[in-house]
Amino acid sequence: MKLLVLDGNSILNRAFYGIKLLSTKDGRFTNGIYGFLNILFKLLDEQSPDGVAVAFDLPAPTFRHKKYDAYKAGRKGMPDELAQQLPELKEILRLMGYRTLECEGYEADDILGTLAAAAAKNGGQCVIATGDRDSLQLVSDRVTVLLAATKMGRPEVTVYDTAKIREVYGLTPAQLIEVKALMGDASDHIPGVAGVGEKTALSLIGAFGSLDGVYENLEDARIKPGVRQKLTADRENAYLSRELGTICTEAPVDTDFSAYRPAPMDRPALAAKLAGLELFKTIERLDLTAVTPPPAAVHVAPEQALQWVDAAADLPKEGTLDLLLLEAGWELPKGGQLALGVQEEPAGPQAVLVRGGAVTVAPLGDALDLVLTMRDGAAGGSEGIRTFAPVRTHDSKALYRALLERKEEDIPLAAFDSMLAGYLLNPSASGYPPERLAQEYGAPEISVQGAPEKFAAAAARGAQFSALCGVLEHRVAENGQEPLLHDIELPLALVLADMEREGFLVDTDSIRAYGAELDRQITAIMREIYELVGYEFNLNSPKQLGEALFVKLGLPAGKKTKTGYSTNVDVLEKLRDRHPAVALLLEYRQLAKLKSTYCDGLLKVAGPDGRIHSTFQQAETRTGRISSTEPNLQNIPVRSEIGRNLRRFFVAGPGRTLCDADYSQIELRVLAHVSGDPAMIDAFRHDADIHTLTASQVFGVPPEAVTPLMRTRAKAVNFGIVYGIGAFSLAQDIGVGFAEAKHYIESYLNTYSGVKRYMDGAVADAKERGYAETLFGRRRYLPELASSNANLRAFGERVAMNMPIQGTAADIIKIAMVRVWRRLRAEGLDARLILQVHDELIVEAADGCAEQAARIVSEEMQAAAELSVPLPADVHTGRTWFDAKE
Repeated sequence: MKLLVLDGNSILNRAFYGIKLLSTKDGRFTNGIYGFLNILFKLLDEQSPDGVAVAFDLPAPTFRHKKYDAYKAGRKGMPDELAQQLPELKEILRLMGYRTLECEGYEADDILGTLAAAAAKNGGQCVIATGDRDSLQLVSDRVTVLLAATKMGRPEVTVYDTAKIREVYGLTPAQLIEVKALMGDASDHIPGVAGVGEKTALSLIGAFGSLDGVYENLEDARIKPGVRQKLTADRENAYLSRELGTICTEAPVDTDFSAYRPAPMDRPALAAKLAGLELFKTIERLDLTAVTPPPAAVHVAPEQALQWVDAAADLPKEGTLDLLLLEAGWELPKGGQLALGVQEEPAGPQAVLVRGGAVTVAPLGDALDLVLTMRDGAAGGSEGIRTFAPVRTHDSKALYRALLERKEEDIPLAAFDSMLAGYLLNPSASGYPPERLAQEYGAPEISVQGAPEKFAAAAARGAQFSALCGVLEHRVAENGQEPLLHDIELPLALVLADMEREGFLVDTDSIRAYGAELDRQITAIMREIYELVGYEFNLNSPKQLGEALFVKLGLPAGKKTKTGYSTNVDVLEKLRDRHPAVALLLEYRQLAKLKSTYCDGLLKVAGPDGRIHSTFQQAETRTGRISSTEPNLQNIPVRSEIGRNLRRFFVAGPGRTLCDADYSQIELRVLAHVSGDPAMIDAFRHDADIHTLTASQVFGVPPEAVTPLMRTRAKAVNFGIVYGIGAFSLAQDIGVGFAEAKHYIESYLNTYSGVKRYMDGAVADAKERGYAETLFGRRRYLPELASSNANLRAFGERVAMNMPIQGTAADIIKIAMVRVWRRLRAEGLDARLILQVHDELIVEAADGCAEQAARIVSEEMQAAAELSVPLPADVHTGRTWFDAKE
């Protein structure tokens, strides 16, 4: 029988330090558990053992402590972030059916040694997995040691058998005990012989075979006089160290390997435990589907099983309609944000519909027809926008896009969106598919009676989705986030769907011409670089570039790594003035990126209509900001002249005008409001230049005496404070010394004392509650605040300060988008909101109503929130984005 034995503490410890700190939204750390299980899965796949045992240390003293008081004395205990994971891991292993072993008076190593000895005695095979080299002494013909580690989040295992030990150490496994006797072990406070290291110890044992052999041959000429003197002085410690370092093979544990055959997995309880720890990849790895029951107070589904009906038309006419979109032929969970079905149907997109205790699967078109018949239900929302009062769905933006593609314009809002609800409840999650949400929040599986076999899986998902919506509605209400969901996120989904459909017209001919010009510039720069270096090479190859810069040109290089010299932008910027080739290389990289990312990239994504239809991600960032992909229009460089010129290629259609509106210093205005600082509030109310005013007060000069440099530095402090900047980072940003930067920050906080009180209060509140929160109830959970690691704790404190400001600004721009979109329609204008970039909105309007559209955008943006300071929005118009912005 083959037994896999894991050194629990050792592997957990290495997993913890090998993976960045992970935590649940309520602050429980999980990176050690996650890494340990990944190593376990890898070992199970590779070893296919018949039995598994996991040995753990106990906190009580062992026989070694009684023998030697200093044994492991002063060793730093487990950090709290790791210690709290230990009992959770043991419970998970138990639920997986594996035995865990602890033995009072003995260490986990001794349990490993006892089971290894049992393998030799009883003819079994033992595979030991550990991160500790001490166990190599246990290797034999029947015992293999796997040294496990986690690097860059991935498990790595090195196999040690007798041949491997001979190859690495030139000794037998048992002789490694003798080596440790001489060299000791600083981590365990095993003394060894003072002044004898690993190299000398290996040499001595290689020559004389054992500790006894060394001391029996002290006068041998192969032992240098200095080493002989050390051996003589520390003879007692050497023998003590051998005793301490020898793993016991007689610990009182069960040595019958058959006792370690895995018990049946407790699948429901294990799924519940893993879901509670938000270890959803592990749930998928173990193919677990059962979940814990939902909270008793939440009514999530009819008491009896749902009934299958043959067509959408046969659904009951009353009750909530839960709509889960499906895609034919795809399997969960591979479909991104949509829930994707398993039917091999040629009919195309499908939908699961649940209503009034009945469930069916119908073609998406039929489902949309049914939804549209419900649009005259209860009114909701502001400005007369109606809602699909009985309709709940997942990723409502996808539903709206499907309706918009049918040229439907009068589209009311869904009543609930499980994806957006999941995002609000846990903005740090990697995704929000319904299956994961069901695991996380305990939505039960509900049987569907009478469903055809080919639709059974989809029907079951629809039934569980119905239950999930009930659970999530309850959780959102508990958090007080119903207004955030219903007044901001749900209406925004329709706005984004419409923006995606509209797109932004681009001048493809001009882009091609600009790309050709960039090609000419890039080619010319390459020729100059080759002439300066003296030969041609691949500028995009770090290895070849490093050779050119640091060998051929002799420029000072940083430390050389395994892959060669570093040629990143930080290295090159420091060398900019050392050789003209470096400045040219930086320019080459900038132009090459513009050409490939923007010129070539924009042409690839322009549609047949000449417009770019970006996809807006509503549930991706932790602060609530909207992001865009394919392409990311929010990432177009605007600080450089070349980058700004890219905006010339985004144009209005014939007979149309672009209206561009941008909030002025919105984050600083939010800071003024939340801090209540009178000086800052007064400045904004009187339309003062906040950066000049700050410079005046920080530098102690009248406003008219503020120089451009003073204002620039004050601006950096103003915006840096929002992000919790420290003196070191500020010094780097503005090119001054640490002491000077520290003085700027202190002067700023003395000037705006309300800001200092806000920052301290924000951190204290977040520590008490476990999360930071915007004015509109958006949360970001901050387990880092409870970390014993000073760097992580400092990061959490910075986020606690800036998230309420950033997140509130994100909420305000979302509110503004909804208000602008609704009012343009309410007034019947031929104008459409087509883009949002950070604090900027762009509307494309017919020339005849452009002025009115610009006024509406400005008014609605300014009215998006009631702050203690004005919220101005600057609006300009033009034929191109560049003209309207500049």
